[in-house]
Amino acid sequence: MGLGKISRVDSEDSRVRVVGIITAMRVEARCLTSLNLPFNARVSLGEGAAIWLSGMGEKAAREAAEGLQASGATTLVSFGLAGALDSNLRPGDLVLPESIHAGYILPVDLDWRNRLRQRLPAHLSVASGILAASPGVLTSAGAKRELAEATGACAVDMESGAVAEVAARAGVPFLAVRVIADPVEFSPPPSLLNAVRPDGSADPARLLALLLRRSVTLGTLLRLAAQLRAARSTLLTVVRHAGTELGAVSDQAHS
Repeated sequence: MGLGKISRVDSEDSRVRVVGIITAMRVEARCLTSLNLPFNARVSLGEGAAIWLSGMGEKAAREAAEGLQASGATTLVSFGLAGALDSNLRPGDLVLPESIHAGYILPVDLDWRNRLRQRLPAHLSVASGILAASPGVLTSAGAKRELAEATGACAVDMESGAVAEVAARAGVPFLAVRVIADPVEFSPPPSLLNAVRPDGSADPARLLALLLRRSVTLGTLLRLAAQLRAARSTLLTVVRHAGTELGAVSDQAHS
């Protein structure tokens, strides 16, 4: 596997298409590169792509998108996991939305979306429609159904709205590539969020404390792990087939 060059600011030829990819969590970023990424910094993945591990939430994603765009990215991608708002969506289902609902509708570059869709294998389950932005993790089926009714969206995440906003303001193409990690009826329990670091990785000591206090059960963790494996498998499949639509990062992917 090739290794990318790490830097906070890289000079890019503005005439060359550079795909700027924002991931909130390390588990998402590892589907794109085997590099041990620094947190909150631009990393080049060859001439055609750059990645920024931002951490979770709209503020972090906005800063990452602005950083990538300012340092040469000519397109922006929000890449990673999502929660289902449609009960038909299951862990591992791919969502390639046609628009983002962040209080108002933000566009996706449909030509780009369709080119990527055509590259993917037929066995993948792919949803379209609207992806909703949420300021926080939705931890109940009720909250998911409420957001679905308010927005008409099929899935939700916390970062895509901010990235789409930056892209719209800068006048650059935007794409969201999101895979369902949690279905409508099963969400991460609120107590588990206390054991998650800013980059999305688990804090073992806090996780053990939650288990000992029975705030989280082992069964819940095992189910979440299985859902994450299904989602990660789909993300890896997308990366393997995307080619230049994601900046030809497939040789960086950590299988």
